[in-house]
Amino acid sequence: MARYDQSLRVDGSRSSSYPAAPSTTWATIQTSPIILKLIGRRRRIKGFYTHGSLRVVKIAIISNFADSLIRFRGPLLRLLVERGHEVHVLAPEFSSVQHGELIALGVLPGTYRIERTGQNPLSDFHTLRDLTAWLRRERPDVSLTYFIKPNIYGGLAAAIARVPRRIAMVEGLGYLFTDDGRDGMKKRLARRMAITLLKISLGRADRILFLNPDDRAEFIDRGIVSPAKAQLLGGIGVDLSHYDVAPFRDGPPSFLMIGRLLREKGVGEFVAAARMVRKDFPAARFHLIGGMDANPSGISAEEIRTFTADGSVKWLGEMPDVRPAIAACSVYVLPSYREGVPRSTQEAMAMGRPIVTTDVPGCRETVKSGVNGFFAQPRDAASLANAIRKFCVDPSMIPAMGRESRRMAEERFDQIKVNERIYQVMTAPLMPETRL
Repeated sequence: MARYDQSLRVDGSRSSSYPAAPSTTWATIQTSPIILKLIGRRRRIKGFYTHGSLRVVKIAIISNFADSLIRFRGPLLRLLVERGHEVHVLAPEFSSVQHGELIALGVLPGTYRIERTGQNPLSDFHTLRDLTAWLRRERPDVSLTYFIKPNIYGGLAAAIARVPRRIAMVEGLGYLFTDDGRDGMKKRLARRMAITLLKISLGRADRILFLNPDDRAEFIDRGIVSPAKAQLLGGIGVDLSHYDVAPFRDGPPSFLMIGRLLREKGVGEFVAAARMVRKDFPAARFHLIGGMDANPSGISAEEIRTFTADGSVKWLGEMPDVRPAIAACSVYVLPSYREGVPRSTQEAMAMGRPIVTTDVPGCRETVKSGVNGFFAQPRDAASLANAIRKFCVDPSMIPAMGRESRRMAEERFDQIKVNERIYQVMTAPLMPETRL
């Protein structure tokens, strides 16, 4: 894996927008009262205002998953480049294909060290050090972080490096905040540590964007963010022309689930519900799309083979383009325990598919019960089977509910509108005095 200083710029050069910042070696960086006092000092930002507005020249977007930058942030990156901004993206590593796609967009990719699912303090220290050094060297005007670890360490690094405008996006609370029924002492301790670090990092952000009101309320209730900085964005949106309405196909109802193979996505419940439904409706078909994940709650290949051995569910593996699978299904199913606002559900809604999902944060933003789908209780295969069974009993409701899904997608999940809101937050004027 390349170090950040080996792929800082594609051609190895420094940016000409600013003179190079002096290099700094950190012997130790700790979340101690001393470092918090240093970060908490106030200073006046100079040289970034034109008639009261921030003159945005350079933007840094920090993720811990390269594929998300292209699949989910690609249209936002294109928007930023088209409006004249110099855009850098940071992730642990990029494939040659991903690297080429970003360069084609006019974006400069760079790498840094991070363990996406690990909890090693030394590794996290290296992450903070790498990001701080990069941000001090490149001196972006705006930073945008998303996912928990980038929000923590990218946010802290941006504060230490004195990035003038710092935005964090909470796309979902992930494994640590999701009760999968197996929370042990290690997970509870890790959650407490994450909450402490999020309080520190997000407390120094200018804005924190949330995809659903439940996550926003939880962060406010836990004292992680202040209400004044916490802004509700809604779903990240989809390209409504790319995910266009697909006609339904003849035949018995077909049910599709898309997601990483994690327990908290409800994969086990989906398989169990399929078995229950097929006892009464053996012609019903169930398909699962998704790849394995190194997350502690990941499902192994052996478990998947066991799940699908009886043929109740067909596992299709990973698919770079899920549109043909969505077009082939009658109803989209996501029995997740918690989400930001699930992208896969937004895609299925845009293509005019009814939804069966759980009544939990994030998922409940995608369904009006009895209008475009039905809710099931989380971690309850029988409840999920009952919701799915309704479409087998009365398939005639599928087209009407699919039309409602498309209407809701146009109203709530239009990517063009969502990206414009994100852009306005990123480039909004700073107050004349900013806390750092």
